[in-house]
Amino acid sequence: MKRQRFKINRIVMTAMFMGMIIALTMIIRVPIPGTHGYIHLGDSMIFLAVLALGKKNGAIAAGFGSALADVIGGYAIYAPVTLVVKALMAVVVAAFIEQALKRGHFAGTAGKAVIAGGMIAGGALMVAGYYAAEVVMYGNFIVPLSGVWMNALQCTVGAVLALMLDHSLQNTPAGRMFAYSPGDARR
Repeated sequence: MKRQRFKINRIVMTAMFMGMIIALTMIIRVPIPGTHGYIHLGDSMIFLAVLALGKKNGAIAAGFGSALADVIGGYAIYAPVTLVVKALMAVVVAAFIEQALKRGHFAGTAGKAVIAGGMIAGGALMVAGYYAAEVVMYGNFIVPLSGVWMNALQCTVGAVLALMLDHSLQNTPAGRMFAYSPGDARR
């Protein structure tokens, strides 16, 4: 019974994070000049979803939440790319954390540095993924360059916001429910 309740909780939390990713992607959208893309705050919830839900459910929330935001927001052409890129972004962040856990380097400040490093690597993958997709969409290598800096900025703002939220939530009862917590190296 307890295991079933845990599964239901994970499904609800995954859906909740998908909704938060959609909301923060849709609320503030700044168009990127020269492309059809836009900057948003949804990446902050992607990073937080990984910390709260772990690799599998974090990637599901990231990929589907972001892709649904593209469809709802009128950017359906990006939805397949977004599904893959954002899910992989979440997997990269989780992989960094899981490697640190295996080596016992996830407690305290080192854990926060690992999280930040994972977010940087995941963000780099996102920037490269969208650049590659736009090279194919636009048929040249120059036009998509305008989106690189904007995507990097979006990811940086998302990482900073997610780190601040994570730090705040770790000091509440919600922090105990996180899949990855630098304060508890056993997770």
